Amino acid sequence: MSRSALIVIDMLNTYGHPDAEILIPSVREALPHVVGLIERARDGGVPVIHVNDNFGEWRSHHGEIIEKTMAGPHSDLVEPVLPDADSLFVVKARHSIFYETPLNYLLSQLDVGHVVLCGQVTEQCVLYSALDGHVRHLRVTVPDDAVAHIHKDLAEASLGMMERNMNASVQQARTVEFTLGAS
Repeated sequence: MSRSALIVIDMLNTYGHPDAEILIPSVREALPHVVGLIERARDGGVPVIHVNDNFGEWRSHHGEIIEKTMAGPHSDLVEPVLPDADSLFVVKARHSIFYETPLNYLLSQLDVGHVVLCGQVTEQCVLYSALDGHVRHLRVTVPDDAVAHIHKDLAEASLGMMERNMNASVQQARTVEFTLGAS
């Protein structure tokens, strides 16, 4: 049986984009659930993989992304979800965590067949990543209280699409079960 991985999407954020003020309240609501998932995954030996935008800075690496987001005015939203020494990090340039990234290869190397997607934005990056996970024959779980949205109505519709069209398990973070797979 293949194992689970927790994918933390775009939580390292400067919140300097046009929709930030609409997004931030939802991030504040989701943050404790994201933190809880990260803690449970770390404690259980489940890989935690941060997949994050590079903000169009093609020479940046994860350390610079962390520095930039921690120097911003909303570092309180970033600090609780910072990668630790065991976390993996993948830089993405577009909405899907899979598009033009090494994530699919990384998951196969880790024998991951189940991804738990948390982070932001439900109706954008999470939705497109769930679809890409589904077409790659991964089992997808989306904790609806651990994803943040810009537009609540679109987020609700997106979660419905993930569940119906992509066979994703949409549930609360506290009910997510990680699989360790064969040792």
